[in-house]
Amino acid sequence: MEIRFDNRTVVVTGARDGLGRCISERFIESGANLYCCDIDPDGLESIAAKGAHVRTVDLTDDKALRAWIGDIEQETGRAIDILINNAGGFAHAVPRPLEEVTDSEWDAVMARNPRIAFAVSRAVVPAMKRAGSGRIVNMSSGAGVAASRTKLHPYTAAKHAIVGLTRQMAMELGPFGITVNSVAPGFVLSNAFTKADWERYSPEAQKAHVENTFMRRIGRPDDIASTTLFLASDHASWLTGQVILVDGGR
Repeated sequence: MEIRFDNRTVVVTGARDGLGRCISERFIESGANLYCCDIDPDGLESIAAKGAHVRTVDLTDDKALRAWIGDIEQETGRAIDILINNAGGFAHAVPRPLEEVTDSEWDAVMARNPRIAFAVSRAVVPAMKRAGSGRIVNMSSGAGVAASRTKLHPYTAAKHAIVGLTRQMAMELGPFGITVNSVAPGFVLSNAFTKADWERYSPEAQKAHVENTFMRRIGRPDDIASTTLFLASDHASWLTGQVILVDGGR
């Protein structure tokens, strides 16, 4: 089964490193006309060198976000075909007892996760509706379907919110030919943060993690990218409102 995105306009948020970068590179390899952004420009230049249109955008700034999406639609003369809502993260939150979680921590994580996914989707959907087609893939997490080993209350709540948003959007947008699905990655060595997290595990803890995974290995960015590209493709045209847990079996 070959998956190609020739003549498709694809938007990926949070693209400079980790899963976003891998997903972006896979779309480029598959022929997509790729537009991607990040709040941090470091790393975007290498994606641009491969053919992507990149921009530094603070997606919590709705004016800047709408300007970016408007520029893409004007430049291409059409609706965005595929949106990958990958931007998110911990927003510097740290594990702490519930009673010690601050309002600022909670708000920052919510702003970086469901708020951005909602805001970017809101910006692209009107043109998708007029076009009568579209694909939206929201990046959730294993923390979006169960309590998280991160022990981060805001992060777990935020990723659960993305799952709920995915299902509600799918119900509304299905009649317009737009599918909305979510990828929920398990533990993946995707960037400096996850690698440092893994290295904090003792050898015994690392071994236990692997042995408790059906596939007996930890995840790779390509594992997540492959599922994302499938959901964005024509092969998934009757699949919507789904949350695909990609964790090697846990």
